[in-house]
Amino acid sequence: MHVPRLPARWPGRSPLRAPHRRHRRSVTALGVVAVTGLLAVSGASAASAASSPAPVTVASWQQAIKALSVPPQGCFAATYPRVTWRRTTCAAAPRYPYLPASQHTGPPAHHPLGQYVGDGVDYSAEVSGSPLSSVAGSFDSITAGTTETGEQYGTPPQVPNTFSLQLNTKGFVTPACAGSGTPASCRGWQQFLYSTTYNEVFMQYWLLNYNAACPSGWAAYGTDCYTNSSASTLTSGALTVAALPSTTMKGSATGGGTDSVVLTTGAGTATAVGSDSVLDLGASGNWTGIEFAIVGDCCGTEANFSPGTSLAVRTTTHNGTTLAPTCVFEGFTGETNNLNLAPTPALTIGASPGLVSEQTYGSTSTPSCATAAGVGDTHLRTFGNLLYDFQSGGDFIEATTGSQFMVQNRQVSGAPTWPDAAVNQAIAAQIGSSDVAVCTSPTRLVVNGSTVSLGSGGQLSLPGGTVSLSGSTYLIQDTSGDSVTATVNTGSPNWINLGVGLGRWPEAVTGLLANAGTGVTSIAERGGTVLTAPFDFKQFYGDYSSSWRISGTQQDLLTACGSAPPSTDPSNVFYTGNLAVKTAQAAQAVCEADGVTAPALLDPCTVDEAVLGQGAPGVYATVPASVTIGKINPPANSRATRH
Repeated sequence: MHVPRLPARWPGRSPLRAPHRRHRRSVTALGVVAVTGLLAVSGASAASAASSPAPVTVASWQQAIKALSVPPQGCFAATYPRVTWRRTTCAAAPRYPYLPASQHTGPPAHHPLGQYVGDGVDYSAEVSGSPLSSVAGSFDSITAGTTETGEQYGTPPQVPNTFSLQLNTKGFVTPACAGSGTPASCRGWQQFLYSTTYNEVFMQYWLLNYNAACPSGWAAYGTDCYTNSSASTLTSGALTVAALPSTTMKGSATGGGTDSVVLTTGAGTATAVGSDSVLDLGASGNWTGIEFAIVGDCCGTEANFSPGTSLAVRTTTHNGTTLAPTCVFEGFTGETNNLNLAPTPALTIGASPGLVSEQTYGSTSTPSCATAAGVGDTHLRTFGNLLYDFQSGGDFIEATTGSQFMVQNRQVSGAPTWPDAAVNQAIAAQIGSSDVAVCTSPTRLVVNGSTVSLGSGGQLSLPGGTVSLSGSTYLIQDTSGDSVTATVNTGSPNWINLGVGLGRWPEAVTGLLANAGTGVTSIAERGGTVLTAPFDFKQFYGDYSSSWRISGTQQDLLTACGSAPPSTDPSNVFYTGNLAVKTAQAAQAVCEADGVTAPALLDPCTVDEAVLGQGAPGVYATVPASVTIGKINPPANSRATRH
């Protein structure tokens, strides 16, 4: 394999970057870096499993190999059906840096509505209590016929099946920062890597914000330093995209001991590297977060997947519990792919707890670890996926996670035509130290009390976040990944569909969009009183609605859109059965023609179509059909309804 001549050091990273996150950083190759003595491999003995029957299938063999400890020093291989590591000759790891995200941690502040994975944009799994001891990355599915291209060595041309698999830790405190010029901000960062260009697995170690001459054997990249472990070659040949569903990469760390990386394939081969811990990743409390990614093969490059691609990416965590990890909207690698991160990954519990996320080619909704919404006239879907009506008028708290993030909503009664319905007419959010409001009649954006003109495709940077506009949808987002979307719809009256996303889940959140504890059918008043569906009408449109209405000394961010509307509550429930028969039939036909057929969604869609007109049903195409309905019992002596 040809390797270009290499300069002695990387050029320093400029502190200024173009604002577009897909711009690839210019990189040049670096000579092999070794930690003298520390990563040496000695001896020729092999480690093997205790005598046991050979696994019956390749899949069972993979499980056995993943559970088999890697010897403390050296490079190793295994082949089906033997559950044995045999020592192999170590190779030099790729002579290129696999870069940290441009901001080192957290998602970039300049998110578009659709977001390519990488350079800070990803879901990571985070644990609390006991730290991680090992993690694994795998793929639950990939679209048949998918192809991919990428750059080798960080330079054109595009070559088929050129990508890297990366398990990237969250930054952590390490004794290796002792010589840093800024020890308080220096952090260790460790990657478990597989390169298709080199067909090797290895570990790359970083000292972020080192801000001093790098330790002996380390190379500089801007203010950071990095070095590699030895590398082990996959004997069955380089992976292809088609082989991903049967491939698993595992990284492990033992406090005071060794670190290892293992790659197993569906072809019945495995390769591994074991080395002394360079950064002390396995020390108590260090390893709390992990990102698994398929991205470009080094140097800030991109893995380019074919149109129509969809990946289900699984990150499995092991920290001695069966609890699901916390989802964090945060990534750590500087490499990218051209897929969009879909919202709301699944969290799993049990012997192999973890996180499963979707990455798709083409447009998608704003990524979030958990989502909630307020649509139509008005139907609320909580973060726990409970859908219920809320037809009160006034200014309300939709969701808040504390002093830095709050979402408020203005609902106006539909009287005199629809006195038992209410419509969203303004949305406001507090992100950090900034207040942002989206108003109707007329439609306008108000930021910190001043009206701002923002055209479609425009973006405004704020302290602690951004505001952008795509078509008629405003995206308000903070640097923690919390987000608000406000889609303005033209009608009589105009109305706004609200979306709220959280950058962490589970998260302590309260408001109309929150569930009470873990109860899917439970919600709570501001004072803590719990209501469980089906809800009592008098309590729901009494204590509950009043508790979340903004009044008195509470800050009303919606005054940027004018004075608060009258406080109103309906006199009856408002379901399809409350509509005239012909009106309901015509509205339901429109919903069905738009593809809304799930019984749980057909009723609210029909009501929205009847009250708001054409265009209202479209939003239900994105609502999970598995949503739980929270019905409100009609008040005593109300006219009968069909639901």
